[in-house]
Amino acid sequence: MHVWSTLLPILGVSATGMAAYILEDDYRTTSFFDKFSFFTGSDPTGGFVSYVDRTTAQNAGLISTGSSVYMGVDHTNIASSSGRPSVRISSTNSYTHSLVILDLAHMPGGICGTWPAFWMLGPDWPTNGELDIIEGVNTQSTNQMTLHTTDGCTIANTGFTGTLLTSNCYSYAPGQAENAGCGIADPSSQTYGSGFNSAGGGVYATEWTSDGISIWFFGRGGIPGDISAGAPNPSGWGTPVAKFAAGSCDFEEHFREMQIIFDTTFCGAWAGAVWGSGSCASIDSSCEDYVANNPSAFAGAYWEINSLKVYQDSASAAAVKVDVNVNVNATQDLQGHRHQRHAGRRGRGF
Repeated sequence: MHVWSTLLPILGVSATGMAAYILEDDYRTTSFFDKFSFFTGSDPTGGFVSYVDRTTAQNAGLISTGSSVYMGVDHTNIASSSGRPSVRISSTNSYTHSLVILDLAHMPGGICGTWPAFWMLGPDWPTNGELDIIEGVNTQSTNQMTLHTTDGCTIANTGFTGTLLTSNCYSYAPGQAENAGCGIADPSSQTYGSGFNSAGGGVYATEWTSDGISIWFFGRGGIPGDISAGAPNPSGWGTPVAKFAAGSCDFEEHFREMQIIFDTTFCGAWAGAVWGSGSCASIDSSCEDYVANNPSAFAGAYWEINSLKVYQDSASAAAVKVDVNVNVNATQDLQGHRHQRHAGRRGRGF
């Protein structure tokens, strides 16, 4: 039997707050994929990719677990007409408000033809929102963070260190490219692709509250001690690189029940669309031809995850659903919902 229970006294968190956040889900590396489902449908962004199931990925060496999590793509074989084999996973749990902390040693970005992303997606896109935390294409050297919503959500150019690209989060906003959403670019080359990987990776921390969404990046040598200690306190982290707030947006209305997603696709509606205007065109006239016929080029197109943890703020934790038959001092898990899917040019969901 399940009951609704107040966790503040149970967890020793007072009203004044000894701890701002408590651990909700620890995606432990040894059992990481047990908390995700594998998407095997056609790529909604039109990518030259064949997403495979867990068994196929395991047998082909595209995924592995241990002290860290490996998620890669096929880099041995010429690809068939259906695209290069890869992995797209969605968390079985979903979240409304959270502090998501990803410690990443390596990402797939910075390679011609690739379009990797670490993101969150609500059901019935874009009704319940999309949040792109890590995203880029081809040889892009800096990270791009984006929100996608229904109409009525804009952000202000204030409160963050990144560069505002677009301010209207509505996926079909007039005057913006279709599915551009509201985007912020990180100016540092250590936040994405080869620069990120050569520096040993780092930590992305994403805080989502009723007031907005903030994203911080910390290089390997600058990770706050409270994150390492498992007691994260965003109030001490300084100005975020991206802050989606201060405009005209009801975040309670536009973002709900979002799942965590990792994927690596190729070409498609972004990486393929800009192929001819970038440096990659000098190595092959066609993105799909290059991806199909140069498997070894994608040996570095992998995610290596040191840890992924989701925290809940103490106020929201008062409404966590708990099982009376388990130790009430244990970390509580919120059960998720299956997500709906959409097609779009720059929006990632579907």
